[in-house]
Amino acid sequence: MDSKRCLGFAPTSSMPKYLRIFAENQPVTNVIEAIRSLMIGTPPGNHIWLAFVWCAGITVVAIPLAAYLFRKYTAK
Repeated sequence: MDSKRCLGFAPTSSMPKYLRIFAENQPVTNVIEAIRSLMIGTPPGNHIWLAFVWCAGITVVAIPLAAYLFRKYTAK
């Protein structure tokens, strides 16, 4: 597959700075790399800790937000 024609792949060097930072630090990438390294027996590096931090951070933000929105839209 020609990477120049594929819309799913783009070098991060061609992205604006704010988008490059997000693209290089996605939570899903760390989770996938941690699982892959554990399954094939290679050293995981920092991926396990970064995956845990991302998951914990998303949970800390999502649970209070969900509770607030639930109370807001179900209050009578």
